[in-house]
Amino acid sequence: MKIQTLFFGITSDLVETNDLEITISENSSINDFKVFLKKKYPKLENINSYAIAVNETYAEGNLILKEGDVVAIIPPVSGG
Repeated sequence: MKIQTLFFGITSDLVETNDLEITISENSSINDFKVFLKKKYPKLENINSYAIAVNETYAEGNLILKEGDVVAIIPPVSGG
């Protein structure tokens, strides 16, 4: 199944793009997706510290992804 993945901040630098269409297995959860990304893009080794949003809503690790979902990888933000 295909999902659109958007990268923001440092994550776009680490994978060298802002967005990708990624093919993952049916019934993959956010946690499965994180494992997949770490294997494909080892520079994302700290992906557990990033927020994940699916279709513009923050998501937990057990959420099951669906065909056509848009997943955003959002790094921690600091500042004032």
